[in-house]
Amino acid sequence: MIHNTAIIDPKARIGSNVTVGPWTYIGPDVEIGDDCIIHSHVVVKGPTRIGRGNRIFQFCSVGEDCQDKKYKGEPTELVIGDRNVFREGCTIHRGTVQDNSLTQIGSDNLFMAYVHVAHDCLIGSNNILANNATLAGHVHVGDFVILGGFTGVHQFCRIGSHSFAAVSSVVVQDIPPFVMCQGHNAVPRTINSEGLRRRGFSAEAITNIKRAYKSLYRKGLTIEEAIVEIKALNEPHLDDFVDFIRDSQRGIIRP
Repeated sequence: MIHNTAIIDPKARIGSNVTVGPWTYIGPDVEIGDDCIIHSHVVVKGPTRIGRGNRIFQFCSVGEDCQDKKYKGEPTELVIGDRNVFREGCTIHRGTVQDNSLTQIGSDNLFMAYVHVAHDCLIGSNNILANNATLAGHVHVGDFVILGGFTGVHQFCRIGSHSFAAVSSVVVQDIPPFVMCQGHNAVPRTINSEGLRRRGFSAEAITNIKRAYKSLYRKGLTIEEAIVEIKALNEPHLDDFVDFIRDSQRGIIRP
């Protein structure tokens, strides 16, 4: 159902069984997949592609020009997967030509009220960003990440899969996978063991991840020395952990 006060540009493409609420604006170069619900007073601008089954609540701004002062109106893009929920007042910006001209969001994510996703962010799937969490430009987020309310992430940081940032954390370096952090600036506290259990990680795998955490953060080892110990655990889940640490450009968070 499309409300008679909604404004939809003729160049927008709307899938089947889509609901568009009153006073919502959908601009040209916007594609919305089947079974989406767009509530009242939402603005969607393009180029933006939105998948199936997404819910966008009132006063969200999706696909707007970014706030980067270098942006000069280039036709950059926002791509959103399936079954995401964007609660009230979220702001999601398109990319810039200084990166890959793309902001991308996977599937099954929950963005609580007033979350901001800046230009060129790449976000995986099954993440939860609590109220007022803010991602600066070029931030990469893995899968099954939880960012507590009012968490702020510095531009170009990477957030590893299954990590957790507590409320009001200020993240200025990369958070490795599985790590729980907290603080201003955020520092590692432990691993996200409860989250791993809920997602079906075996007790043995969680024990090995704890051992890897201790090698990295508790033994006073260099990064390379820690990696040697971690690889000796022969834990498949730690392959991405090692690659993440080695590939970090901003450096990982430290105690």
